[in-house]
Amino acid sequence: MDSLLSSEMFYNAGSISMPNVSYVDEDLYLLNHLDAFGVTVAVLYLAVCVVGLAGNTLVIVAILKLDKMSSATTVYIFNLALADGLFMVGLPFIAIQNFQNHWAFGDLACKLVMVLDGINQFTSVFCLTVMSADRYMALVDPLRFAHWRTPRRAKIVSGFLWLFSLLPVLPMAVHYSARDDLCTVDPHVVSYSWWVAFLSYTFVLGFALPFLVMIVSYTALVVTMRVHRNRANSLGQESRRLETQVTKMVVSVVLVFAVCWLPFYAFNFCSLSGSDLFFVRGFEFVVLLSYSWSCANPILYACLSKTLRGHFLTLLRPAKRSPSMHCNPGTEHYDLNNTSERDISVVA
Repeated sequence: MDSLLSSEMFYNAGSISMPNVSYVDEDLYLLNHLDAFGVTVAVLYLAVCVVGLAGNTLVIVAILKLDKMSSATTVYIFNLALADGLFMVGLPFIAIQNFQNHWAFGDLACKLVMVLDGINQFTSVFCLTVMSADRYMALVDPLRFAHWRTPRRAKIVSGFLWLFSLLPVLPMAVHYSARDDLCTVDPHVVSYSWWVAFLSYTFVLGFALPFLVMIVSYTALVVTMRVHRNRANSLGQESRRLETQVTKMVVSVVLVFAVCWLPFYAFNFCSLSGSDLFFVRGFEFVVLLSYSWSCANPILYACLSKTLRGHFLTLLRPAKRSPSMHCNPGTEHYDLNNTSERDISVVA
């Protein structure tokens, strides 16, 4: 679910109409530090925006300039980085509204920010989900799945993911507008049951199903590799290194995804029963955490992929040449029977 939509939900569906409402006057310490809190959150939002834009721009440039989307994997990585980078564009608008409690950009900008923010969020999640299945095909049986893993097919799948991401965010374009000095939903149209339905299907599409696909794909990958090693009686250091590397990749990707997005959806559902000032302030950090996921992806690329790490070094330090690790467009030469020349990672 879109972060701006969820943030505004507290101002319209809960017990709060403005952040410094009078019913918390007894908590003088909290009221005296609201400005400091707002400044801190605004600075953190800005930091996430800058890091996310810089990191994902680096990924995009590295793929276009050095890899040229020569494999299915890098096509998905390019679209993931593009969605993550565009996801950051809406963050300043959200930060300004949360800090000022006022939307100053007009009705058209409200709809555009809402829709684009949602599209980029869902596209990012969908790309990472498809990549989990792609990793399974690439490592378990590359020859069998070669015709599914060409750059051309990957571009078609990516285009479909962008189009499919329009569906969950259509209600934002229909019901959201700049009213009462906020970018918010029309209270005469949206009811409690509407919120429940909207939260439910966005949770399923944006977290539950993608998380399930990732768990199944990566678990099947690790189990298959372990079974293959046991059957082949392969106890060599290279085989164990390969299994350990893939396991670390699986745990890292799944854990980061869950940590960044599960609190966000949990707060959304909890808000249906009302909220207080502490809850709303906590939600601001949860929204920030969800945006931080788009910053984490480039860091995961650098840590888990020797290939992209080399590309990053080439861009940042031109004197250093990137490792000559080019992927075959069809299969990327992954084969569980040959582990001597592989960089196994989420991005390969």
